[in-house]
Parts: sequence; structure tokens; C-alpha cells
Amino acid sequence: MTDTPDPTVADDVRHLGEIPAVEVISRAAVMLMSSAAEKLGLADEDPEAGTHRDLDEARRVITALAGLVTASVEYLGPHAGPLREGLQALQRAFREASAYPDEPGKGPGEKYTGPVF
Repeated sequence: MTDTPDPTVADDVRHLGEIPAVEVISRAAVMLMSSAAEKLGLADEDPEAGTHRDLDEARRVITALAGLVTASVEYLGPHAGPLREGLQALQRAFREASAYPDEPGKGPGEKYTGPVF
């Protein structure tokens, strides 16, 4: 066994340091959006019968996305608009998927974004 560091790990770290912050934030937001869509069942033909549908998990991911987008909006430049639109679409999809929709302002992430109707 050797104590030599794995060169692939060092390469990954070095490359990550070269990526602009706006790209890192955008990639993280897209990952959260994709996760939320899966957990809402939006990737399935019949969202209500989706095997990955989990509204509790979707609420958590959407809230994390709202926090990230809201906190980062000043740095996102032209990426801000599409990310906010995607977030709002997920918030509306959550409201539509809920058997007992939250009152306006109480839905996932709405403490950061304000009410979504």
C-alpha cells in the first residue's frame, strides 16, 4: 500500500478550481431542479403513478433550490431568469401535485421567493 495521492482526485480538484462560480452555482441549481422534477414524478408518463414520486423529498429539494437561487441571484447574470422560472414551475407543479395544497407563501421555498400561484 502506498501513500501516494490518487492523481485523478488531484486533477478533479484542480479542474473544479478553474470553473467560474456562476457555472458551479448553475450546475448545482440544475441538479436540484432535476431531482425535484423526478421526485414530483414529472419524468414519468403518469406522474401520480411514478415510482420515484415523493412529495416530502420534493419539498426539501425545492426549498434548497429556492435558497440557492435567491442567495445567488446577483451573481447569476443572464442565468438568473431561467433558473427563477424553472424554480417557479417546480413550485407550481408541487402545488398541483399536493392533495392538500399549502396556502400561498407556505409552499416549498416560498419563504425565500414569496408566494407562487
